[in-house]
Amino acid sequence: MSVDKLLAKHQSLTHTENVRVASHTQRQDGEWVRHTLMLEGVDVPFVFKRTKPYQSLKGARVNLTYYPVTETVAGMEFEQMKVVRIKRA
Repeated sequence: MSVDKLLAKHQSLTHTENVRVASHTQRQDGEWVRHTLMLEGVDVPFVFKRTKPYQSLKGARVNLTYYPVTETVAGMEFEQMKVVRIKRA
């Protein structure tokens, strides 16, 4: 499905192009690998899961489609962005 179709179908999605990844961490989360990206100039983490580890994206430019979510940890709420689609720019 193209990005334009995704954005038209789901109003809460946002698409950002050609942003640089400041850090990329990967950790095992059950059967999945949880990936966390921090982008330059953005203070909110971008998260997604894959079944396998991924090559490091640190320093790479990427295109992202995402939506905001709130995760509660130890009674505190943290805002993060859930990545639906990621591609190298």
